[in-house]
This record gives sequence, structure tokens and C-alpha cells, in this order.
Amino acid sequence: MKSEKSDVIVLLGTLPPLRGLSSYCREFTLALADTRPVEFVSFNKLYPVSLYPGGGLKEDASFPMTEHGNLTVRRRLCWYNPLTWLMEGLLTHGDLLHAQWWSLPLAPIYAVLCQCFRLRKKPVVFTVHNVFPHEASRIYKTVSAALFHFGDHFIVHTRQNQQQLMDQYGFRAEKISIIDHGPLGFRSSGAESRDSIRQQFGLFPGEKALLLFGAVRPYKGIDTALEAFARVHAEFPECKLLIAGKLWEPWDRYQDQIQRLNIRDHVITHLDYVPAAAVAGYFTAADLVLLPYHHFDSQSGVGATAINFGKPLIVTRTGGLPDFVLDPQWVVPPGDAAALGEAILNCLSDDRQLENMARDSAVIAKRLSWPEIVEKTNMIYDRLCRDNPN
Repeated sequence: MKSEKSDVIVLLGTLPPLRGLSSYCREFTLALADTRPVEFVSFNKLYPVSLYPGGGLKEDASFPMTEHGNLTVRRRLCWYNPLTWLMEGLLTHGDLLHAQWWSLPLAPIYAVLCQCFRLRKKPVVFTVHNVFPHEASRIYKTVSAALFHFGDHFIVHTRQNQQQLMDQYGFRAEKISIIDHGPLGFRSSGAESRDSIRQQFGLFPGEKALLLFGAVRPYKGIDTALEAFARVHAEFPECKLLIAGKLWEPWDRYQDQIQRLNIRDHVITHLDYVPAAAVAGYFTAADLVLLPYHHFDSQSGVGATAINFGKPLIVTRTGGLPDFVLDPQWVVPPGDAAALGEAILNCLSDDRQLENMARDSAVIAKRLSWPEIVEKTNMIYDRLCRDNPN
């Protein structure tokens, strides 16, 4: 597609087959490339496995290719070779650097590239996916403060994130834009029927499947979901709870809880990373997706995936999670297993209700469309490039 704008945008982040933030970066990059030339600076070696809390950080070759006529991708950055950082920072052609910020171990690399662009008098934009880390980390805030010194403008996904940037780092509101997290487009080949996929998970006809998807971490509220599910199963035995995601913490406490609640035979687990090609199966099988997070500041990649599949959602009242539902009755207090269980029962008791919620998800997915996100982002680029002519 012919670009509409001439300024070249350099994006810094991860693209498949790397994992990291690749799902988001891929969707955003392809949508942006529909409107202008884009150069994406990615990694050859992301960072040491020992620094990744979830264990191994293997590449995922099942992602679709990231190709576009307006897109150039370079995968040269290497965590242990600062020369690659300097080369990309000093030699990359482009009029503006847009860095996707989310991971502490990448800070030295990001700092070098951002400083190089600033020395070349080119503006720098950050999308801050996590203003604060999901688990407490004083060093994250300190490092972020130093890195944000290079930023000319900041993009966040929620109003809460904007307020955090203002309170923690002293930024003015006009320096921060709130732009939604778009839907994530994991898709299946369509070769298998939903019934066939559900059979692979051990789901029988007539059973309802509740899905908890994504990395298993303390803030995700799995403990609350298990308590709620036990209440639900007592009244609605034709349901199963499907839990899929890489372990970032020991599973023992959850397994003990499952045993105590006597729901072992009704909980299906896949406690490992789910490759991109397998993601569609989990959402296709699910009747209802749960986001019972204890605390959260931004918008959720799991929620963005769920609405892309048109799945009903129940979420907690934290961060940007309520943005993924239209009806407030499907937003419950964090940590409240009784409220979560009641909401689930209200959904499962009426298939028409699930159909309404699925339609709501489709409406939200259309509202959070990537072309609209790119249009808002392009306005930021255009202003900064106009104010900082080279």
C-alpha cells in the first residue's frame, strides 16, 4: 500500500519470532505501515534467560510473518553487544523514534538508542505499557525515570496510567496521550470445528468452559477465580475451568486450593507458554473469559485477544479492564470471590445473556480498531516532526 505520509517512523520493540511484546508490536506496526514508511528495530538476542521470571524465553516460530511494502525490519540488537545498540541508534534512518517500553532488562539498550536519536535532534516517543511493574520494584521506577528523560511525548492506555506518569514523574498532562490497546489478532486456520477443539480439551457437549489465560502471576487473581469457580460448580456442575499460561510463580498454592475446594476433576490446566498458533484454540473453546485481576493499571493483552474473538468477558474494577465490557454488571470488585461467582452464574444461566455479551465484545473490538489507534498516533508524530524539523 502506498504511504500517505513521508516522515519515516522508527519503532523499537520486539517482533515475532521473539515473544516479549511481539503480539502488540506486530498489529500496531502493520496498521501503521498502511499509512507511512516504517522501520522496525528489533532484537537478535533479547536478554539472558536468567533474567526472565517465567523461565525459558524460546522464540515462537508459529507467529504469522510481519511483512508489508512500507516496512523494513532489522533484527540486529543484541543484549550483550553495545556496538549493535550504537549502530542502530546512530545509523538508523528515520525522522522519529517510537519506543515500546515494558521490560526492565532492556533499559540500557533503550537508553542508548533514545540518546542517539536525541543527539541527532530527532524526537522520541514512548508507549509506556507498564508505568509501574505488576510486582513491586523500586528499581523499575528509578530506571524508568532516567529513561523517560529522553522522551518528547508519552502514550499510555488508560487515564490511570496518565495520572501515574504525572504524579510519579512530574509530566504535564499535555505531554501524555491516552490511546487504547487494540485487539490482538490471533486466528486459527479454520480447519477444525469448535466441537473438535473442545473435545481436545476434554470438554463434553453441553459443558460451559471458563477461561483464565496468560502468564500465571500473583496479581492475576487465580486464587479468587478458583474460589468463585467452586461456588459456581456447586450450582452449575456442567462447567469446567480452563487455565493456560506460563508459570511465573510456584503452582503449589493453587494446587492445594484446588484440592481443598474439591474441584480437581473440573479444572483443566496447561501451565506453559501457549504458542501463537495455539492461542485461537483456547478462545474458540471458551464460553466465557475471566480477568479477575487483584490489581492492574493498564489494558490487558488477554482482554484485547478475547474481544477480537468476540468472547463474553467478566473483569474486575481495576486499571483499564472495565474498558473491555459495555455492561457494568460484568465488572466486579477485585478479590471478591462471591461477586465473581454470582456474575458467572448469571451468565451461565442464560445463553441469550452470553450472546449479548459476545455482541458487546464485537462492538468494543470495532471501537478499539487499529486504524483509529494509528490515526491518533500519527497526529502525535506529525506534530513532533513539524516542531522538530531536521
